[in-house]
Amino acid sequence: MALLTPDRYFSRISAIDIERDLLGCGLTHVLLDIDNTVRARDTGFVPRDVGMWLGRAREAGVSFCLLSNNWHADVYRFAGELELPIVAKALKPLPPAFLAARRKIGGVAADTVVVGDQLATDVLGAHLTGMKAYMLQPLVEQDLPHTLLLRNVERAILGDRKPEPAINIAECEASRSAARRGQGSAPRRFGQGAQRGVEGASRETGRESL
Repeated sequence: MALLTPDRYFSRISAIDIERDLLGCGLTHVLLDIDNTVRARDTGFVPRDVGMWLGRAREAGVSFCLLSNNWHADVYRFAGELELPIVAKALKPLPPAFLAARRKIGGVAADTVVVGDQLATDVLGAHLTGMKAYMLQPLVEQDLPHTLLLRNVERAILGDRKPEPAINIAECEASRSAARRGQGSAPRRFGQGAQRGVEGASRETGRESL
């Protein structure tokens, strides 16, 4: 059962504190699921807080590789829009794709975490390859039929465990900007690459097999 138990459980990716939960834990490399983790399955849109979080994390020096079972061409366009490497058709939770994605960004097991919304693919695959797993609640309820069945298993495993809530990144950034203006310095722009990708990538709707 330990293989299916996430190391941390968050409401969404923006609930992960970059300094405390990543860098402070020695985690500088992230293997990142796509559908219902970064973009909503029903609309294909990347929520604003997710795009802002990606930008801030990259600005802080965190390296990302997208890791998806999705086999459609749009995931490669999505990765290009976000300017991130990708391993698609991953057959998660089988280890080879996890190891290949980790190599792409120069990570090792000790400094890499897998972030995704499913126990049977993301969490299990992470633990089979010696990495930590941060599980997220899915962005939306819509999903593939077999994934919805697996959600019942997930609920049984997670039991009463509650996800850690997200902070309001937009409000935090506004507060920081106001403070910088008060100090007479120019506001700092976070994650231009990720933010450029949000608008373009959000127009593409993907389907992931798991």
